[in-house]
Amino acid sequence: MAALSPQGRVLSLVRQRALNGLHSITFLLHLLCVLGPRLLIVWDHSPIHRRAEVTEFLSLPAARQVRVEWLPPYAPELNPLEWMWQHLKHVEMRNMPCRDLEELHMEFHLALARIRAKRRLIPSFFKGAGLNPSQS
Repeated sequence: MAALSPQGRVLSLVRQRALNGLHSITFLLHLLCVLGPRLLIVWDHSPIHRRAEVTEFLSLPAARQVRVEWLPPYAPELNPLEWMWQHLKHVEMRNMPCRDLEELHMEFHLALARIRAKRRLIPSFFKGAGLNPSQS
């Protein structure tokens, strides 16, 4: 799970198992702590974003400053994060064989660190999705 900010920040939550609704809440709490109380979250229609516990969390006073906008179904090209995932897959981790899940986990974190170091890339993910990051 990841978040991009128009200011060039890349935040992530990585687990070596499938993510669920409770992970979505954990990540939102992390974003609130790191980025501040006024968040615009743009989500696809993943089941982990639509779980009852996530909806309940978003209705709490603690999450009052979180605004969620939903992407249209089946429109990954409108999501800046999808552009980042494609860059990770086709550039940062291209042709990278890993012996096991642990090595993949490590290489994934190293690839994310490379993206964080290439701050000029983040605006391109927003532009690929048809967004102007300076106006976000």
